[in-house]
Amino acid sequence: MKNNKQVISHIVNWLKEYSDKSKTEGFVIGISGGIDSALTSTLCALTGKKVIVLNMPIRQMKQEFDRGMEHINWLKKNYSNVESQLVDLSEIFGKMESDFPDSIQDFLTMANTRSRLRMITLYAFAGHHKLLVAGTGNKIEDFGIGFFTKYGDGGVDVSPIADLMKSDVYELAAELGVVSSILSARPTDGLFADGRTDEDQIGASYDELEWAMEYQLKKESYSLNERQQKVMDIYLQRNSANKHKMEPVPVCVIPNELK
Repeated sequence: MKNNKQVISHIVNWLKEYSDKSKTEGFVIGISGGIDSALTSTLCALTGKKVIVLNMPIRQMKQEFDRGMEHINWLKKNYSNVESQLVDLSEIFGKMESDFPDSIQDFLTMANTRSRLRMITLYAFAGHHKLLVAGTGNKIEDFGIGFFTKYGDGGVDVSPIADLMKSDVYELAAELGVVSSILSARPTDGLFADGRTDEDQIGASYDELEWAMEYQLKKESYSLNERQQKVMDIYLQRNSANKHKMEPVPVCVIPNELK
């Protein structure tokens, strides 16, 4: 980005002003051990307002859990306004799993259930402490391919990094001194027990998806090579299929003559 420090200052001021206007005390953020939640929580901490960070493992891969705890410890060491809670949701998830019929327990359904269980937990803390739930979605995820769970990690009050490309997220996180284990980790949503990465799920890297998004936004017209066409197909298919996540919930408007 042109000026990382100014972008950071802009987001931090926006967060503080929004919290002040909404008469809330600060923010709550779920920590995944990934770059997006690391940046979001650090930006929230920079507001000086109360920040609660939650590590909410559900049968989590050890390296994901450990990265999350490393970041939480770094945050608390550097920002006195940050506190944390470890809320292990594995047992609750297991009970839900045992009560669900086998017929709906496919990988994607249960992954989305994990995400929605975390959303419930975040809002429990937010409501009790008068906090805003800070979203961790970036521009590619939130407005490009819809790579989030509806009413899961998509259920938030504010989205401070949703106008940042993934590459921007890495730049700002490095500028703020986020721990190296997170900066170097391959992105993953942490919703699958086998530890699959985002690229494994999507079939394209974030750099490739950024190119596809820019190509569409700028209405480029140069010819594509085989790989570019493959990436473009992935981008367009996901963008189309996930429009329901990225647009407002449809409202059936009753004509005046029927009222």
